[in-house]
Amino acid sequence: MSNFTLVDPNGWDCDLQSVYSAYMGHFQLHNIAWYERSWSVFFESFEEFLTFSWPSITVTDAWTGRAHIVVRMSSVGAFLKMLKTRFGETLPVVENILRITPFETSQRHLRTISDYASYKKVFSTLPAVVLSAQKVRVRNGEPKAIRELWASRDKTFLALDFEWSERNSASCIEWGYAAVRCGHLDTAGAWPPDPEPNYRRGHYIVAEYADKVHNRHKPSFPWAYAFGDSQLVPKAKLPQMIQAIVSSLISPDSETIPNTLVLVAHGTVGDLRRLEEMKIKLPHNLLILDTMALERQLYSSGQRGAMQEPSGKPREQGSNLSLTGMLQSLGVDTQRVLHNAGNAAFMCLLGLQMLLDPDTRVPTPRTHSGVPAMLRGPSRSPSMPPAISFMPSPPLYSPMGMMPGGSPVMFPTGGSPDLHGDPSGANRMSYFPNHRSVSDHRLTPTPPIGSSNSFSARMPGRPRVSSTNDVGEMGEHLAAMNLKNKTVGHTPRSR
Repeated sequence: MSNFTLVDPNGWDCDLQSVYSAYMGHFQLHNIAWYERSWSVFFESFEEFLTFSWPSITVTDAWTGRAHIVVRMSSVGAFLKMLKTRFGETLPVVENILRITPFETSQRHLRTISDYASYKKVFSTLPAVVLSAQKVRVRNGEPKAIRELWASRDKTFLALDFEWSERNSASCIEWGYAAVRCGHLDTAGAWPPDPEPNYRRGHYIVAEYADKVHNRHKPSFPWAYAFGDSQLVPKAKLPQMIQAIVSSLISPDSETIPNTLVLVAHGTVGDLRRLEEMKIKLPHNLLILDTMALERQLYSSGQRGAMQEPSGKPREQGSNLSLTGMLQSLGVDTQRVLHNAGNAAFMCLLGLQMLLDPDTRVPTPRTHSGVPAMLRGPSRSPSMPPAISFMPSPPLYSPMGMMPGGSPVMFPTGGSPDLHGDPSGANRMSYFPNHRSVSDHRLTPTPPIGSSNSFSARMPGRPRVSSTNDVGEMGEHLAAMNLKNKTVGHTPRSR
């Protein structure tokens, strides 16, 4: 188009129809017989009012989120000047014109409306303008827009998380999700949602990498899913699984109506990149919610009160909290492995609900009916993953990180506490029994039986990780003791 022009939305703040409505109200308030005036032709109807040819753009209000066709106040002044020039009468600038604050900051398409047909054409684009602005507002973490989504009770919030290999960023080793279908729950009379029974969730471990790929800098704990049972899935089938779950929750794509699905993540860049790499199809009207941005906006606007950093200094404006930090600020026990995709997705959705509804009930992680999963050895079958949180059972540690005697538990900074091996922490050890140290007895030459080091030989400086189910080592130990007893038994006794 030859007349395609872009303008800065700053200063475009007068709703076009409200200009006409304001003057009709002015005439009524002051008993002005406008229909007897020479300029009455412009006020006989809104269609006639538009014949002045109004330069206009479409924007949304920064507070209400509603879309408007707006003009500049200078255009209203030009209209009044035209009336004075052509008809010799002066009309005042009325005060009850609807004034808005444009949410958009990028340049907008300028259109000139001179008849009702062109006005209807521009008016039909307003729903798309609302959707475009709503996507930006929600993704930026605007509290009002997100609260309106939650209060509508017709959306489905889907939180997801990936864990991938540090050595090969293209290798996804875990995927987890948690979803709450607000429309379904509201129809069933189960509002507000109770996370334990009302969250649909799942955790999937890529079979090709299970118990084979372990991250060192940020260790992942695939068998520590605390809210259900983990499932093994082939690498080639994971994208198909994710697409099926997403498809079960979305509504049709639209240019004017937001999707019923709202995608939730704590820091969305990495997760969206994984979905794109897997070629997961997402509708264009999908709303994306970043809980990190929401929490930051709430704090910056003073809705979270005063907060302190671990160093004791006041928290800086505009600073971000990790998922662990956000949950701790909400009073949620973070003694769960968040470097588990299923746990992270569940806790992300829980954190979102608690930001919107502080009275949300915090669920209790499942516990195993038998031996605690933390104490299982590496010989367990992958088909029987642990279903408890990563911390020891309550008799070992009382709540809030205190020992039974009342002394605080000192955890190493930036990692998990070592439960096995040298308490000094000088040597790197695995947290779980299945993440064993390289000091495995199979890598260490076995000295002759009967020597003083026959059962304690280890590589220098590498303490062995204890395991209650190390059947192989126990068998070797018993066999050696039995052989030694037989040798002693055949020795002639001295008289």
